[in-house]
Amino acid sequence: MTEGVNGMPGTPSEESEPDLARRRMLTATTAAVGAVGVALAATPFIESMEPSETARALGAPVIIDISKLQPKHMLITSWRRRPIYVLRRTESELKRLAALNGTLKDPLSKADQQPASLPGWNPIQRSIVPEYLVAVGICTHLGCMPKLHARVGDPLLGASWPGGYYCPCHGSRYDLAARVMDGSPAPLNLPVPPHFYRDEHTIVVGELSNGTEKNWEPNTW
Repeated sequence: MTEGVNGMPGTPSEESEPDLARRRMLTATTAAVGAVGVALAATPFIESMEPSETARALGAPVIIDISKLQPKHMLITSWRRRPIYVLRRTESELKRLAALNGTLKDPLSKADQQPASLPGWNPIQRSIVPEYLVAVGICTHLGCMPKLHARVGDPLLGASWPGGYYCPCHGSRYDLAARVMDGSPAPLNLPVPPHFYRDEHTIVVGELSNGTEKNWEPNTW
C-alpha cells in the first residue's frame, strides 16, 4: 500500500525508480551466482571428457636437479606415475659392488630391466655416471616400494647386510646398484629407466639424449 494525503492509506502504485533498479540488480546478482555454481559443479564432468594435464604428461620426460644431492642420500621423483630413485653413491660403496656378484640373481644386468642402449652404461654399477644410480623404485615381486638402508650391517637387516634396498612387503633385497639378491622373492633387478645427463647437475629421465626410448618398458616393473 502507498501512503495517501495526510498520512491516510492510498492506492497501490508503481515502485519508485530507485526501488525498481535495486530489485533488478539483486535479481541479476542472484542469477549470476547461480550460474557460477552450476559452472563449478559441471567442471569435473567437463574435464573428465578431455585429456587432463596429468594424462598428457604421463609419458613426458622428467628433469631432475641433482645439484644439492649429497653422497649417501637419495631423492625421489615421479615418472609415468612411478617413483624414480636417484641415489648418490660414495667411492667405497661403488668398490663393494663387484664383490657382491656371487650373491645376486642377475649381477651383470643381463635381463631387460634397462634400455638396450645406454651410453656409458656399466652393468655392475648399473649407471651411466658411476656415483649416481637412477632406478624405478618398484619391487619386481609385487610392486611395493623398497626402502633405502645404505648402512653396512644395518641392525634391522643383520651383520651381513652390504647396504642397499629392502622391500618391507615380502623381504626382497637389492644392493646399492638395485640388483636383486639371492633368496629374494623378487625375480629381477629394479628397472633403470632411459635417461641422460643434460649437464653435470641435471638428469633427464624418460628418453635418451637422441630422443629415443620414449616408449621403453622393462621386463617387469
